[in-house]
Amino acid sequence: MKTLRLLLFLPGLAALAWGAVLFSEYAFPLRPDVFGTLGWLAGGPLVHDLLIAPLVGAMGFTLSRFLPDRWKTPVKTGAVLTGVLTLLAFPLLWRPFGGARNPGLHDADTVTGLLVTLAVVWLGVLVAVFWRRSREW
Repeated sequence: MKTLRLLLFLPGLAALAWGAVLFSEYAFPLRPDVFGTLGWLAGGPLVHDLLIAPLVGAMGFTLSRFLPDRWKTPVKTGAVLTGVLTLLAFPLLWRPFGGARNPGLHDADTVTGLLVTLAVVWLGVLVAVFWRRSREW
């Protein structure tokens, strides 16, 4: 077991070191935009640990207590997909042209795309619930 952990630890350590090298190439010499990047690097984990994780935990606890058994797995899956999709769309929702140009990405309506995708996810949740219900009969 210790050998397996070491074999998993070494590539992770190498990736961390490579990330530090790349960040140092980006950050030095210091410029004003580097401080914004440092804010994102520190703020992201703080927002996750102080806001997102407790909300998700509370929502999961609530869902597990009040939903019927056949609804639990599909609704939790839909909630996770909603969170992931919203997290992926957040940079374009917050600042539409904040990132590098990606052909085909910025010419769409991000809000509409996210809402349609979430509607499909939750329609899938309903289909899964009623599919399970029809198989029980």
